[in-house]
Amino acid sequence: MIFILIKKTKYYTKEALKYFTITTIAFGFIIAIILIKYKPVYEVKISGEEVGYIQNKDALEETVKESILTASNKNIDSISINQNPEYELKLINRTQETNEEEIINKIEKNVEITYKYYEIALNNETVEQVNTVEEAENLINTIKEEKKEDLNLSIIEKYTENEEEVQVKDVELAKTEIEDKITKIEEEQKRKEEEEKMPSVNGIKLAVVPVKGTISSRYGVSSSIRRSTHTGLDIAAPSGTPIKVVNSGTVTFASYNGSYGNLVKVDHGNGVETWYAHTSKMYVSVGQKVSAGDVIAAVGSTGNSTGAHLHLEIRINGQHVNPQNYLYK
Repeated sequence: MIFILIKKTKYYTKEALKYFTITTIAFGFIIAIILIKYKPVYEVKISGEEVGYIQNKDALEETVKESILTASNKNIDSISINQNPEYELKLINRTQETNEEEIINKIEKNVEITYKYYEIALNNETVEQVNTVEEAENLINTIKEEKKEDLNLSIIEKYTENEEEVQVKDVELAKTEIEDKITKIEEEQKRKEEEEKMPSVNGIKLAVVPVKGTISSRYGVSSSIRRSTHTGLDIAAPSGTPIKVVNSGTVTFASYNGSYGNLVKVDHGNGVETWYAHTSKMYVSVGQKVSAGDVIAAVGSTGNSTGAHLHLEIRINGQHVNPQNYLYK
């Protein structure tokens, strides 16, 4: 009985081994066929959306780490991926290509980068940007030492996700820009101080003296060559001397006008008007806008005149006033 059982067990073992061998060969053959037609890859998804296939997950993650997460831009404060890629092992047709480079580009678009830089402000107005707080502090100290002034320079730490906002400059270039800005502010302050000292007619500043010369006849005097007292101020100067307008305004008259000769009138607003008479040449026309200091005519001796000079009148609401109350004091 025992002999028969042992014999049968050996028979079954041989049959099982034979079956296992055949199955293994068949399975291997099927695997071989599958591998001939298909290849194993990782399907990559970002935010649940399929973006492509890669051969090596570790290689991709290493590339992302080296080229994206460890970027060398000195202004980068932090880098993070909004949605980490998801990987799933799949078999795809061997003819289908992987697209690692395209996937890396899509991961880059999914990266959030925060940049940090330092603004230098002058009188609370941003002037320049530098990379580090040390650069900013050294720059401010250097400028204050050189200028020897109590300048209102401050440092503002800034963060942004928009790389275009980062406009940092080389320290020496930033220093030049800041010093230029300081100079402009000083010049503007000086201009304002000088403007405060300028004479004003009915709120209109008289910013420019029309000509430099000698006063030959004052306002209100009588003369044999005039029917009435003098309505303006005569300033003797060589013929052809440029005549400048005292402030901005609009030319309302530019023509020959009897005893005035060649006459230019400029309306400055607020009822203030200036007249420039006896000119040899007129360089403006009616309706033309002029700015303080513009040359509008040349000294001459046209009209009722005994020599080259400028006859200057200042009128307020049509009434002439003494120009020496404001100019040529």
